[in-house]
Amino acid sequence: MDNAHNLDRERFGEMFALMHRIRAFEEAAIAAQKEGLVLGAIHPSIGQEAVAAGVCCNLQSADLLLSTHRGHGHTLAKGADPLAMMRELFGRAGGTCGGKGGSMHIADFGVGMLGANGVVGANIPIATGAAHGLKLQGSEQIVACIFGDGAINRGPFLEGLNWARVFDLPVLFVCEDNGFSATTRTRDMTAGAGAAARAESLGIPAVEVDGNDVLAVDAAARTAIADIRAGKGPVLLHCRTYRITGHTAVDPALYRPAEEVEAQRGNCPIARLGAALTMAGMEPDVLARTGQQAVDEMTEIAAKARDTDWPDPMAAFSDVQDMGDPRERAF
Repeated sequence: MDNAHNLDRERFGEMFALMHRIRAFEEAAIAAQKEGLVLGAIHPSIGQEAVAAGVCCNLQSADLLLSTHRGHGHTLAKGADPLAMMRELFGRAGGTCGGKGGSMHIADFGVGMLGANGVVGANIPIATGAAHGLKLQGSEQIVACIFGDGAINRGPFLEGLNWARVFDLPVLFVCEDNGFSATTRTRDMTAGAGAAARAESLGIPAVEVDGNDVLAVDAAARTAIADIRAGKGPVLLHCRTYRITGHTAVDPALYRPAEEVEAQRGNCPIARLGAALTMAGMEPDVLARTGQQAVDEMTEIAAKARDTDWPDPMAAFSDVQDMGDPRERAF
């Protein structure tokens, strides 16, 4: 953050607040899970907030987004209502998916969030298909697709990026690389130089960036998105970051040395932006209040979600696809 003295304090002050809100949302969700209020898995993105903020703050409201099983931050950054999100985690009425999707399958079409996905890499061809549809319609919208480093070793990565390049589709691929595929170091199971090199081998421009530096992510995303809107086709951002928690909220992550995690706590993207904003002239007290306001907001939201009614039992019969009598010919 060498350019901190010339920082746009209003813009990055908003990103600072957003990253605090993302972290506070997940901390409130984790606390609720410990109380037995969340029955599904929670995959926190604590430590990775700069990717969500730096990418999504450059998207327009009409743009589309696809995420991973670790998608709370991306969904919040795209503009989803945190109360509806928390209700979804709690399985309550008024959740973004009616309480049926839970943490790993949050979607909110109203803000262009087409969904998190519990299948690693499965969001990549969906994003490519959505981008192809937008191009056929002559739309000015673009698609952003965020996936983890483990996804680059799966078939959908090659298929999706190849299709996007062949047809020059308006899609931003973002590899949110936290160094681990669940409980295994990705470098131990990934041949070659990684995501950027693989994208470039398909003719897709790729940029590697410090994913814990929101200024760097913002600048790279802004340039990439401008090129995509100009009709230059897909771009890949490779953002190197680190998750402070385990793979899930209940994973103690004993496969990582304690000193490694502690060192990464010192690389916290929120703290780094806070230091940059301080250098730019913002008062530390203002920054501290921003963090506390986020905690207060999400604590209140969790309480409201807890007090929300369960869905009507008849809702179980909605959103069910009927393919007809299987004994009949389909054509």
